[in-house]
Formats: sequence, C-alpha cells, structure tokens
Amino acid sequence: MQGGAPTPVVTSPVPREAWEAALKADGGALVSQSLAWRDAVLASGRHSDASRLYDFGSGRRVVVPLARRRGLPPGCGAISSWPPTAEIGGPICPGGVVEREAAAILADLASISALSVQIRLRHDVADDWLAVASGWQAERQTGYMLDLQRGFGDVWNSSFRSSVRQAVRKAERSQLTIETGRSGPLLDVFCDLYETSIRRWAATRREPIWLARRLLAQEFSRARLDRMAEHFGDCLTVWVASRGGQPAAAVVILKAGSHAKYWRGAMDKEVAGPVQANNFLHRLAIEDACSTGYSWYDMGFGDAPQLVAFKLKLGAVAQRTVTLRRERLPVHSTRMRAESMIKRAIGMRPES
Repeated sequence: MQGGAPTPVVTSPVPREAWEAALKADGGALVSQSLAWRDAVLASGRHSDASRLYDFGSGRRVVVPLARRRGLPPGCGAISSWPPTAEIGGPICPGGVVEREAAAILADLASISALSVQIRLRHDVADDWLAVASGWQAERQTGYMLDLQRGFGDVWNSSFRSSVRQAVRKAERSQLTIETGRSGPLLDVFCDLYETSIRRWAATRREPIWLARRLLAQEFSRARLDRMAEHFGDCLTVWVASRGGQPAAAVVILKAGSHAKYWRGAMDKEVAGPVQANNFLHRLAIEDACSTGYSWYDMGFGDAPQLVAFKLKLGAVAQRTVTLRRERLPVHSTRMRAESMIKRAIGMRPES
C-alpha cells in the first residue's frame, strides 16, 4: 500500500450484526444503505451478496455494500454498490474515513476478479475518496435533499416556495381523499398510476411505449415494489390522493435511520394537475417525516429540468455525488453510446 496505508482485515460478505452496528454509528447513512434495502436488492435473485467489511483495528470499521451479478463466470461479471438502478450503496463510514483508509479500500476493490467494479459515494464522503482514486473513472451525479431538522413549520415557511404553498392551499380546497398504507390494493393503485405515467412520459419523449416499459422496468416493477414492501415493512408507506373516487397521484416513501426517502411517484396528470395532488402528497409526507423524527427528506436523483425544478420548489438542495468505476474493458461507455444511438435513431426527445 502506498503512503503508509494500513492493511485492513477483510470479511466478505459482511455479517448482518456488523452492518447494523455500522449503520447505527453512521448518522449520515442513507435509506439505500440500510439492511432492508440490501435484502430487497438481493431478493430479486439476480445478484449475490459481495459486501466487504474492512477492519482497520482499534474499532475502525468500514462497510462497503456490494452486489455481484449471478450466472456469470468469475472475472466476467460486474460488482457494484449498488447495481445501476438501485442508487447509492457506497461505504458506510462511522466518523468518516481518512485518505489512507480510502486508498487501502480502493486497492482491495481493484484487486477483485471482475469485469468492472463500481461504487457510488455519498456527497459527504466523496472528496476523501476522490483524492486517492487514481486509476478510477469518476462520474458525477446530483441528488436532492430537504433538511427537516428544524421541524415542519420551518420547512413550510422557509423551504417551500410561495408557489408550493399556494398549490397546497388549492389542493386543500379540492376535496381530495387521502389513503395511506402498504396493503395490496394500494400497491395496485400505485402501479396503475405508474402505467399511466409511462404512457405520458413515452408520448412526451416520442418514445415507443414498449421501449419505455422495457427501460423503466429496470428501475421499477410490481415485483420490485412487492420486495420493498416485504423487507421495509411498516417503514414503507404508499400515499394516494383521489378525487371523486378516481386516483390522481401516489408516492412511495421509505424510511430508515435519519432519512425518509421519496422513492417513486406516479400520477394521472389530467386528474392530478388541476387540483395540485402531487404537491399535496409531498406536503403530507414531509410533515409526517418531521413529526416522526426524521431529519432528511431524500428526493433522489434526476437531471430532467422539470423534475429538478419541482424538487427545488419544495426546498431540496442539490448534493453532488460521485460514482467511481474501474473496468477491464470499456463496458459502461460502450453501453451508453449504444443507448444514445438507439434514442437518436427513433427520434426520442430529451427528458423535460
């Protein structure tokens, strides 16, 4: 190891109790780093647990969530933290890491027999890792987080823009019916609204509906929603707004540690738009997160201008995260070029 970096003791996969201890010690741990999230990722059967525990002695431990694609020979598959559609699963670092520890972990990850290794870093740890990531490709993304620590009154008055407050007041006058829970019927309602959203997105982007379904199935499916509901239990809530018995909008909220996460949303725009159902659901979910002691409302990633504007209006702040990638062959860049060529060939518009 260069620069005097220590040689940690490595255990893989990470024992459940060690993972839980790291989560409790790391106040910045995200919902997507929780054991429930890990269990849901692995429950699909497409990936096996390749997580690694690094013990630097004197109580210094770092957990790196990792999943390996099943069914491929050693050295031919990808190991990632998490798979591309499963968001951040980067290092869980109680107290953060020093550069020499990050260097030791990256050196170990680079030695793994795999076609590619990828870890996605939280915004609060990225700089320490970038400083020692020689030989790794760095790809920057933007996530959005709303601070709830001063309570809902502060969020309402200081974080929500006036346009959001006006939209919420309009929704309150619109006689919306709100249902919450995690029952099968509410999951059905969400999936029906999601199908309606897919049709709207496909039309907006001039994308064939079959292609839209296929691409989005990598990110969301009824089977994945069921796995989330099973493993998160009472920490998953579906919020549904209806008007006159007709579902208008729905959101899925996950909770773990200090974070409530807006995981997925869907709506029938013709019904939801005039009554501001989407704004109202977020207002209710945010107030609920404040009242139950959560410090952050994670609104996830995305660079579509309309989506970014919506998150900013709710008071979410942009946070820069980084994906570190090391490949034996240029798999990622080749896949991205292929996707771009397909989109140009069928005349797809960029997301708005």
